[in-house]
Amino acid sequence: MGRDPSRAADPDVQGVVERNGVALAYEVFGQDHQPTVVLVPTWSIVPSRFWKAQVGYLSRHYRVVTFDGRGSGRSGRPVGAAAYTDGEYCEDIVAVMDATGTDQAVLVSISCGGTWSVHVAAKHPHRVLGLFAIGPACGLSVTDPEREQFGWSDRLTTTEGWAKYNKHYWLEGGYDDFVRFFFDKMYPELHSTKQREDCVGWAHEISPATLADTTAGRLGVDGAVREPLEPLCAKVTCPVVVVHGTNDQIRSHAIGEKLAELTGGSLVLLEGSGHGVPGRDPVRINQLIAQFVDRVQPPPPARTTWVHASSRPRRVLYLSSPIGLGHAQRDAAIAAELRARHPDVEIDWLAQHPVTTVLQDRGERIHPASGWLRNESGHIEHESGEHDLHAFLAIRRMDEILVHNFMVFSDVVAEQDYDLVVGDEAWDVDYFLHENPELKRFAFAWMTDFVGWLPMPDGGAAEAALTTDYNAEMIEQRARFARIRDRSVFVGSPDDIVDADFGPGLPRIRDWTQDNFAFSGYVTGFDPAALQGTEELRHGLGIGPDEKLCLVTVGGSGVGAPLLRRVLDAVPLVRQLSPELRFLFVTGPRIDPASLPATDGVDVVGYLPDLFRHLAASDLAVVQGGLTTTMELTALRKPFVYIPLRHHFEQNLHVRTRLDRYGAGRMLPFETAQEPDALAEAIAKEVTREVAYLPVETDGAARAADLLAQLI
Repeated sequence: MGRDPSRAADPDVQGVVERNGVALAYEVFGQDHQPTVVLVPTWSIVPSRFWKAQVGYLSRHYRVVTFDGRGSGRSGRPVGAAAYTDGEYCEDIVAVMDATGTDQAVLVSISCGGTWSVHVAAKHPHRVLGLFAIGPACGLSVTDPEREQFGWSDRLTTTEGWAKYNKHYWLEGGYDDFVRFFFDKMYPELHSTKQREDCVGWAHEISPATLADTTAGRLGVDGAVREPLEPLCAKVTCPVVVVHGTNDQIRSHAIGEKLAELTGGSLVLLEGSGHGVPGRDPVRINQLIAQFVDRVQPPPPARTTWVHASSRPRRVLYLSSPIGLGHAQRDAAIAAELRARHPDVEIDWLAQHPVTTVLQDRGERIHPASGWLRNESGHIEHESGEHDLHAFLAIRRMDEILVHNFMVFSDVVAEQDYDLVVGDEAWDVDYFLHENPELKRFAFAWMTDFVGWLPMPDGGAAEAALTTDYNAEMIEQRARFARIRDRSVFVGSPDDIVDADFGPGLPRIRDWTQDNFAFSGYVTGFDPAALQGTEELRHGLGIGPDEKLCLVTVGGSGVGAPLLRRVLDAVPLVRQLSPELRFLFVTGPRIDPASLPATDGVDVVGYLPDLFRHLAASDLAVVQGGLTTTMELTALRKPFVYIPLRHHFEQNLHVRTRLDRYGAGRMLPFETAQEPDALAEAIAKEVTREVAYLPVETDGAARAADLLAQLI
């Protein structure tokens, strides 16, 4: 079964069971765990992927079964309202439980799924350990005047508001308008663009006619018969928890209150939350589900140890961005300086590949829970094209991985006391701590080398609106919960910050950053004046006294393979212009050196633990537009050509701003680099360049450590 690098978890089992001629596609995660949690389908307007923010976390602790309800996803789409009654969905749940070998399970549902779960619990009580119902949209005797003024099958006199919830409107061209209206109502919270976008996309995987059938079946019209729910509620004997947002604009929380009352269940209200809380408040929902499952089927007793305060060592949990290797190099240097200030400090690293490669070479301690993290570099590589990575959209589409990885972090800090957590561009931790401020029980330092999501020009108004929204949310989080970050450290100087604003009506980025960050200066992790052995290194590479070395490297991810091949194509032309040039290609830890063809004058190696030493031994470099390598070359005062990834806002805007300030490097667009003659000419010209860069700080790691040391 193939691994999907953009999902938070991969299924252990995939299958299809057929019931009365309708195919039901299911997946099983965490096959070896117990008990089983069934994430029940909801209205067919979305498939089981709706639960993507829950599957990764829950399947680390429990066996999880999901399936696409009839009418959605990979499941069948029978015709007619009678095929979509509550009773049909109830028996589908049982059929999937049978097909997956699930004798008993906790049923977790949202919206319509709450009704179907009640049916199962009432009709098959021995199969259900408990019901966890989120925002139930049950057919209970709770009035909703705003919706009830419009008839489902009436001919419309208006298309405003809930009048859009009408089969004629859907079938006669208004479906897209309804879908956008519905999900705006489902996610009334500010800054919910990604959740709405996901759901709108899923809604267009189902036809308006099929959705109309599913709705008529649930309402008991067009030939379908609806079974009253209240009598079934009275038959539910298992534990029940109902969770409902007080700002639910799909179904009032009065319905949730009624369901809890009729089943004897507990009620949890989420103040200010809407209907789609699994996607909008995933951390809280995941915690509540886990608490409920552990209550209905307690885990085995565990041994715990509490350490008296005076016996606790100073402990730091360090998180270093896994997208490339640059953060790992600087963070290891900062950690070394931190130990110089606090020799007794213990540092654990919650890290992913390729960061773990750097840390293990340095003898650092990798926290065992790192094995549970979903690899962010894998997702980034999956998102990339021919030297093309839309970095903002790629990170935006990494949402389920970020939720999953935050939940790993949350488990770690719940089980172990840390004095300080350092997050070097640990986007998941910073964001979800601001969304769940009650979880902070340690000092937290945030580090970054850029501030501000910026749109690429060809993204137009739509992309600009999204980056503005992301920036506005961050600014609002910082204003409301300033206590979350005990220190915000910008790795650089104020002049390195782009001269732009966060978006219309928002502050200038440089002004806001100066008001909200401390500045460490740049962190290279080495002092160029103290480097030794470069001549020996050149000799070991076979570089003669009359030869020059051009080093070609593309960082620590696998995104740079196309650039390596483009440079290889240009090597014969370069050597015609500059016969003295020899080339060393460094593929890094995620590209196989053997994947590159043999070329005269070229040596190829994989990962080099101290790449800066080879950069120091070179006469010229060709690199991507990543900050770490370009700033190392700047500090070493080496000429270089850099070719930013297309659509990578950080490389094209933030990094270029900084390099322009230093007067460093020759920027070459990839469109130009695709022409071997143009690339060869740029390399040949750059090797003769006399550099006059501004000097790069050599005390950045020490300054950053000073800022962190104060917190422990």
